[in-house]
Amino acid sequence: EKAKLLRSQPAQIVEPKGLLYVQQREFAVTTPKDGSVSILGSDDATTCHIVVLRHTGSGATCLTHCDGSDTEAEVPLIVSSVKSFSNSSGCGRLEVHLVGGFNDDRQLSQKLTNQLLRAFDLQPEDVHLVTFCVTELNDREEQDIHFPIIYGIAVNVKTAEIFPATFPEKGPDEDLRSAHVLTGAPLTNIYDARTEQLRIGPYFWGPFPHVDFWLKQDDAQILQNLSTSPLAEPPHFVSHIRSTLTFLKEHPFPSRSLFPDSKPRIYKKNEEGLWEQVCSDKI
Repeated sequence: EKAKLLRSQPAQIVEPKGLLYVQQREFAVTTPKDGSVSILGSDDATTCHIVVLRHTGSGATCLTHCDGSDTEAEVPLIVSSVKSFSNSSGCGRLEVHLVGGFNDDRQLSQKLTNQLLRAFDLQPEDVHLVTFCVTELNDREEQDIHFPIIYGIAVNVKTAEIFPATFPEKGPDEDLRSAHVLTGAPLTNIYDARTEQLRIGPYFWGPFPHVDFWLKQDDAQILQNLSTSPLAEPPHFVSHIRSTLTFLKEHPFPSRSLFPDSKPRIYKKNEEGLWEQVCSDKI
């Protein structure tokens, strides 16, 4: 019933003001007391799943974009991140919302759904499954080709409302964060709710293998080889991958070009509610 309700809603366009956008293999957690961020969101999920975990007592909310790279290690990480903002003696319970995936040919979505259910089931805490809009419950078919119905969601941290969403702005440092994923990063926490700062890096990788080869390929080749579900990707998938590969070519050694002093790139929301970089030496 809950999945049906969620699927029936049109995707809302979420503007950057007050938004913290979470990319693949990132997570962020905050509470209703946050003066900078009121919405957490992520999209472009095909076989990936977007997970929202919330404590009903404290209102602490975590959103993450899982791709199945290491689900067993990722779930305890997000559970402990929410618990760190929730007084264990207080009332309330942990509620989880799972959205994403579809009936893809390789059954990657189904595999990820099962991994997530199992990982949450193995947690010592009671976790209540409230929204389950994944894989076959998020699938539509058009001329024998399957697609996800919902590609992205947002959660309002103040009201706990969850809704289908798209995001014109996915920054800051979109290419840098995507490069981190493409080079095999583990799930990374990008936000410090106590200081209300977005922290990116420091990230380290070596020269990306065959980057020139990939940049020479046409769109069809990139789609076929670098997507888990080539037929269901959103239209900007290839341009996004090209942009990330170009970034990796320009920064083969990020420790020199991007993080020379091994400090994160730090952003805070300005008065307009938009991210602005803070000089790290002022902190």
